[in-house]
Amino acid sequence: MTHDNELLIGLVSISDRASSGAYKDEGIPALVEWFGRALATPWRTENRLIPDEQALIETTLAQLVDSAGCHLVLTTGGTGPAQRDVTPEATLAVADKLMPGFGEQMRRISLEFVPTAILSRQVAVIRKQCLIINLPGQPKSIRETLEGARDAEGRPLVPGIFAAVPYCIDLIGGPYIETNEEVIRAFRPKSALRPKRT
Repeated sequence: MTHDNELLIGLVSISDRASSGAYKDEGIPALVEWFGRALATPWRTENRLIPDEQALIETTLAQLVDSAGCHLVLTTGGTGPAQRDVTPEATLAVADKLMPGFGEQMRRISLEFVPTAILSRQVAVIRKQCLIINLPGQPKSIRETLEGARDAEGRPLVPGIFAAVPYCIDLIGGPYIETNEEVIRAFRPKSALRPKRT
């Protein structure tokens, strides 16, 4: 279990080839690196590398929430239209509530970069007191989705999805998350802000 102020993040890379050792998983290392830059509060991860099997994905997501006690679970891979892409179906199967805005925003961000982003079926849901989000599989796309799209001068074009994650976790009873604003600025209404740690 976690300390009261520690964010426990479940990271699930879903890939037949990576889980079989055919190639090295890049999704989990990319997420660990990003959180190392983005988070200003205590955090740790529970990592899983599994194949594209719906029943196993469902079991893994449920275990990370129900047994491990994760506040946030991020998956990578398995969200396209191919026959073996079943991550969204597995995520919806373990959901208590659907959070459609995350999927809409992820596609909006990715469409700034590639027209095939419209083929993505990423979803986000709440199970108990945990937010579960399907992310893309490629490290560059993961970073863009979390941070948002910027123009050539570095000005934000489309906000990243992680800006909304800390307040969502507040609302479902998780720890108060602070971010490094040079990477991503968390948005909260003024009534939900707490004094910054020193």
